[in-house]
Amino acid sequence: MTPLIILYNPWSTPSPKKPLPMSLLALAAMLEGEFDYEIVDANLLPDPVAHILALAQLRPLLAVGFTVMPGPQLNHAVPDAQRLKTALPGVPIIWGGYFPSAHADVALKEDYVDYCIHSQGEQTFLELARVLAYGGALSGLAGLIYKDNGRVKHNPHRALIPLDKLPLWPYHKLPMPHYLHRHYLGNRVGAHHSSYGCPFACNFCAVVGMVNQRWLPESAERAAGVVLRQKAAYGIDAVQFHDMDFFVSEPRAAEFAERLKGQGLAWWALGRVDELMRYSDATWDKLKASGLKMVFSGAESGSDEALARMNKGGQVTVNATLELAKRLRRYDIVPEFSFVLGNPPNPLDDIAATISFIRRLKAINPATEVILYMYTPVPADGTLYDEARALGFHFPDTLADWVSGDWRSFSLRRDPHTPWLDPQLKRSVRDFERVLNAYYPTVTDRRLTGLKRAVLRGLAGWRYHAQVYGYPLELRAFHKLFQYQRPETTGF
Repeated sequence: MTPLIILYNPWSTPSPKKPLPMSLLALAAMLEGEFDYEIVDANLLPDPVAHILALAQLRPLLAVGFTVMPGPQLNHAVPDAQRLKTALPGVPIIWGGYFPSAHADVALKEDYVDYCIHSQGEQTFLELARVLAYGGALSGLAGLIYKDNGRVKHNPHRALIPLDKLPLWPYHKLPMPHYLHRHYLGNRVGAHHSSYGCPFACNFCAVVGMVNQRWLPESAERAAGVVLRQKAAYGIDAVQFHDMDFFVSEPRAAEFAERLKGQGLAWWALGRVDELMRYSDATWDKLKASGLKMVFSGAESGSDEALARMNKGGQVTVNATLELAKRLRRYDIVPEFSFVLGNPPNPLDDIAATISFIRRLKAINPATEVILYMYTPVPADGTLYDEARALGFHFPDTLADWVSGDWRSFSLRRDPHTPWLDPQLKRSVRDFERVLNAYYPTVTDRRLTGLKRAVLRGLAGWRYHAQVYGYPLELRAFHKLFQYQRPETTGF
């Protein structure tokens, strides 16, 4: 009987809006026609490990491939891998994705993780599957990290593969209606990832270590074709692009917009402040006409000095962010800006400067969505990480520590428990965030009626104008009563 490969997406969110497991679709596309496989999404199943074990009763398993992000997914990947290895000790467990790309040595200390794959994993996973099925040497598999007589061996990194050379994703292997959601963009919103990597080197971003400032985009023709394929097959009326940076190439973005014009689709994507400011008015006209409704950018800080320390590049400045907010207001496109607060070595000054800047930003474009993160170090070279280590920061040495209480919140960048941030300082950020989101309720919340918005703004108004943010108990009570939406990573 032909062995089966399981592509496993550990649980990652309590939200009813389940994310499409795009990393597993990319792997699945490589296996099509050569290996039998099943995609198991823990976000859709009450006991996904039991489901995998039931599949193993029907036919032998060649391997179980996990995709692993820090945070909730890692917290579930660890016990799930332990349970599978106990029940199926002879089945190799392979970890890929962001976490094992950055922390493979920690993962491979455990007897329930057999292999890790670094960075872009499609070809490496396929080649590893062939070795497991037919035999061969592990030493020749670029991008693979594995155990050899008790020692962890890192093979050379694999050269990145242009996306147009990779096969299209097999959506038929998933119950796609479960991944189409209703929110601000539309009633049936799909998802896609049209590029890999990022050409920039922000030193708070771990993607830099995975791709070495490479950016591989799908052609505009292929990206538009994928969207139209989802529209034809599943009736989507909008799409979110989860690229690290969709807008690196203006000609590509303009061509994509031309191909989507007249299709009745809305869309959302991420891009850098400086590159978006370089776009011509003619390109912005095309983007607007194609249905672009929201743009996410990492504004990161209200201080040019802090931006320089983050290695954002000389063209990403506080003034550029303000100008982009003005520009998007003219086009009636909602800007979303994320900020990283509490950067060492002076987190108090950093927070104060960014809060002051956010107030300026909201005055220019009240529709601006603001998403706040606390700074969390990443294993990369650069000023911020070096200063974090000097202040006593270090990553856990074991997976057990990674899934302990403090590190669970660290991975979410909400309450990172870093040594230079005291609880009062972190609480002050969250109190400001609550007042801000009440005084400027998100435009993406369809449930928040005009009357509720007016009441909410009235409750928050005195606090916002007096800059008194501490202990907003009345706003907590209003949110508990009416459950109004606050901006999240993608604004939904």
